[in-house]
Amino acid sequence: MNERELGSSGVTVSEVGFGAWVVGTDWWGDHTREQAIDMLHHAVDRGVTYFDTGDVYGHGDSEELVGEALGEYRDEVTISTKVGYDFYNNPQAGHGELPKRVDSEWIETALDRSLERLGMEYVDHLMLHNANTGEVDADVLETLDALEESGRVESVGWALGPSIGWLAEAERAAEEGFDAVQLVFNVFEQTPGRHAIEAIRDLDAETSVIPRVPHSSGLLNEQVTPETELGEGDHRAHRPDEWYETGWEKVEALRFLEDPDHAEGTRTMGQASIQWLLAHDEVATVTPTFRTTDDIDEWAGAAETPPLSEAEFERVEELYRDNFGIDRDDGMDALRSSVGGSDLEGVDKQAAGD
Repeated sequence: MNERELGSSGVTVSEVGFGAWVVGTDWWGDHTREQAIDMLHHAVDRGVTYFDTGDVYGHGDSEELVGEALGEYRDEVTISTKVGYDFYNNPQAGHGELPKRVDSEWIETALDRSLERLGMEYVDHLMLHNANTGEVDADVLETLDALEESGRVESVGWALGPSIGWLAEAERAAEEGFDAVQLVFNVFEQTPGRHAIEAIRDLDAETSVIPRVPHSSGLLNEQVTPETELGEGDHRAHRPDEWYETGWEKVEALRFLEDPDHAEGTRTMGQASIQWLLAHDEVATVTPTFRTTDDIDEWAGAAETPPLSEAEFERVEELYRDNFGIDRDDGMDALRSSVGGSDLEGVDKQAAGD
């Protein structure tokens, strides 16, 4: 497993990371505590060194599991957590979003509680969890700097979604010199990632990109097929039917990626989707949602498959520009904006709710 640096922080991460939101919650299937710890250990065995959790995942349960499983590997792994939700004083209602807090006092308090649950003296990476750009003021930035100076935090990032904006936040993260920005980015959903990369390049920033949902909610790893019935509690069921119906056609258009044109070996569609993301220099690590150890074996193994050739990458670009040859609405034509839609000018998306 190769490693890349988060920005210019000196903090290194494996090219494929472990999104620990899958442990400590039942949104992606039930796991016993023993199964969750086995998955984390299995990921270490497969060369994964970056583990991404958050205080709100299972209301602290995910952090406790990560700490219990990875404490013995502390010097070998990179631990990231997120703060920004007040789950201490508010009950969780299904998949509904909890009240946010992104003030300086809360960030410090939440971090202290996270470190206690992790059983660690510091985290390698701390992200603001779904903060919109108006919430990240000078006091917040000063607090993050102070936490780095204190040694409790080695690098800082900004995680984007679900009910905030995307594009303005990515630009701001690059402008303020955050070490990383995490967002939805995959072959089918390119707008936020492309916009972030353009901002990073325009500003000559050293901010890294951490893609999440690299498999577009089950399409690109082929775990959601035309025969799949998504239950009401399945986290992927928020997608409209049109998204999956057009997505299955798009997957077929990408089959050429399974048989590299320039090297021996093959890739699964799930591995090819990760390699497409890693073809962007700004991408530091990709965080798929591992449900099983088989997922870990396949997707951690993506880094061992042939990188995309220039010809393969350009062919994907051509397909994307032509909407994969599909002249049909996919039901996903809106992005949320925290700045009244002004960041969507020139983007082929409308503001959610319009």
